[in-house]
Amino acid sequence: MNVLANKWIGQRTIRPDGADKVTGRAAYAADTTMPGMIWGRILRSPHAHARIKSIDTSKAAALPGVKAVMTAKDMVEFPLDKSVMLGIQDMRWMARNVMATDKVLFAGHPVAAVAAISESVAAEALKLIEVDYEVLPWVIDVEAAIRPDAPILHDHIQFEGKPSNIASKLEHRLGDIDAGFAEADVIVERSFRTAAVHQGYIEPHACLVSVSPDGKATVWSSSQGQFMVRAMCAHLTGLAQNDIRAIPAEIGGGFGGKTIIYLEPVALVLAKLSGRPVKLAMTREEVFRASGPTSGSYSTVKIGAKKDGRIVAAKGTYYLQAGCLPGSPIRGAAGCAFAPYDIPNVHSIGFDVVSNRSKVAAYRAPGAPIGAYAAECVLDEVAEALKLDPLQFRLLNAAKQGTKAAHGPVFPRIGFEETLRAAIEHPHYAAPLGPNQGRGVASGFWFNAGGESSAQVNIAEDGTVVVVTGHPDVGGSRASTANITAELLGIDYNKVSVMIGDTNMIGFSNLTGGSRVTYASAMVVTQSTEKVITTLRERAAKIWKIDPEAVTWEDGEARPAGANAGQFPPLTLAQIAARATETGGPIGAGVQLNTTGAEGGFATHICDVEVDPELGIVRVLRYTSFQDVGRAIHPAYVEGQMQGGVAQGIGWALSEEYIYDKQGRVDNPGFLDYRMPVCSDLPMLDTVIIEVPNPKHPQGVRGVGEVPLVPPLAAVANAVYHALGHRFYSLPMSPPRVLAVLDSAGA
Repeated sequence: MNVLANKWIGQRTIRPDGADKVTGRAAYAADTTMPGMIWGRILRSPHAHARIKSIDTSKAAALPGVKAVMTAKDMVEFPLDKSVMLGIQDMRWMARNVMATDKVLFAGHPVAAVAAISESVAAEALKLIEVDYEVLPWVIDVEAAIRPDAPILHDHIQFEGKPSNIASKLEHRLGDIDAGFAEADVIVERSFRTAAVHQGYIEPHACLVSVSPDGKATVWSSSQGQFMVRAMCAHLTGLAQNDIRAIPAEIGGGFGGKTIIYLEPVALVLAKLSGRPVKLAMTREEVFRASGPTSGSYSTVKIGAKKDGRIVAAKGTYYLQAGCLPGSPIRGAAGCAFAPYDIPNVHSIGFDVVSNRSKVAAYRAPGAPIGAYAAECVLDEVAEALKLDPLQFRLLNAAKQGTKAAHGPVFPRIGFEETLRAAIEHPHYAAPLGPNQGRGVASGFWFNAGGESSAQVNIAEDGTVVVVTGHPDVGGSRASTANITAELLGIDYNKVSVMIGDTNMIGFSNLTGGSRVTYASAMVVTQSTEKVITTLRERAAKIWKIDPEAVTWEDGEARPAGANAGQFPPLTLAQIAARATETGGPIGAGVQLNTTGAEGGFATHICDVEVDPELGIVRVLRYTSFQDVGRAIHPAYVEGQMQGGVAQGIGWALSEEYIYDKQGRVDNPGFLDYRMPVCSDLPMLDTVIIEVPNPKHPQGVRGVGEVPLVPPLAAVANAVYHALGHRFYSLPMSPPRVLAVLDSAGA
């Protein structure tokens, strides 16, 4: 088996989903229809915080054309005094996020739902539902939520012995932080604020659910995990998981925002009540008001270093918005902020803070960009105080093999130093700058993950190959899977077809998220393919009537291991497949595995900006990202991941934010007023792929998708400082804020 030739691994093969997506043939959840289908709509709270005194749905139910009406009473109740975990999600919070129970906790919180023969009838029915609210005081921002006089969202949440909006605290300690700062010659401490930002996926949430007379349910939806959809629907509706079949559609973006559910259990209940298939889809306004953005934050970072440039102490405190229910990504902020560096004394603290916003969801390296923004900006100031080049300063303190990270692990072979050296040597770093232009740098880390994955590799009668995995393809996993399978089998890439199996077709597979899929799926696909190769060798041996150990597999053919094995012409995969019936039957193999050995990913970014001092507009002129990807199975997809993360990070740094009105409602719930960058806002985003193979993976893979979003916030902020000579400690650096800083400085 000649795997080292790399005929397909590392090649820019044609994307399996490309033609369907550019021609419009690809089917998304909102494209799904069924005979007899009816339409669901959700009634949402107009208030940021209110007690539900009563809900009267009788008039809505009586409206001609209405087939079902539901509230939280039609779903499973999860008492607040007992946690029910499903993966990392607590079903107490998931249930109350899907449908409000005793209180509404944000403007847009679902309180009831209807299903009717048309969208217009469903909309009319919503107007007939009467909800009696007792409006309560509300709090939006994280700093306001932690004040002693803040309105308390949940009386049962206790912090330091009393009701609080701080739902939990996470700490990492390494060394002696006080002794470390006592040793420092230079100490810089700063506080930072970031706004909540949305993942910005183009496809709104949508689903179609059908329940047959025998109680079996089928769910079609776009999500980052059909097994997650099945499990959560089962928990929230009381059905057994084997009574639910979840079928993944193509997904029009997720970035972590589709790792939880909003509509599917509601549609399932409505389908059960009505006896008809029910379709539910969010409008763009509903996406912004009621689906999870990532956290806004308030952070303080303090870093101390010696005159020789060695960092001796680092402390970070991060308050992250969870939204209305616990679950902000404090793990990413507290765990990743200082991870790129070999620092002997670290204290990192994260606080999970609830407020009257929609519950946050994951967003690409959840929490890590927030942590890196604060840490990397302070690092820049320390380097400046020491009169050191910012990249050389980072290289001097870079984590390497054997470095103990504050969040726990001792790093194995990693490629962070390589990203720094590549950035230092790149022409971008030495390119001249003009007036009002500045260059910033930043680095970043993400944990990466393995987890449960399943795959099945089947050989068709003509020698072509079908691979089934359980992971929705968000970032190119089908192309990577085809590259790996073709490489191992030694056949043409075009002879491999990759499918995403539904929950009844393939074994359990965890979510597509956390930069785990190419890593994990490659493992199970590799093992499945190796089993198939063993079978192919056995079938060739049977045909030749020799021992299977005397048969090798190379370049898509079975061959005698040597002259002693006999003189037989090679048998191709197609020839062996054609004789499968006479040699033992179908050829295929599957593997289910809880994959381990995923190692963290590192990146370093360089950003050039130009600031218009009269308009306050920051324009990104040039951007180059350097990342250790382990092994680029499909380089074009790797580059796309790197470019996509940078584009999102630039938006986070310069223009994106949730704005709330005086009633506690989102005031910019659409792409017109929520300012995501478009093509005209960005330069060409250059990428440099660095490959330091992960020795714990058969192809050397490290996760790729999360890391690119970690450095951009700080890289852009540092570039703006070097352009203007003024630092910004709050994001986004939108034109009004830039002008305000310039005006206050007398510029």
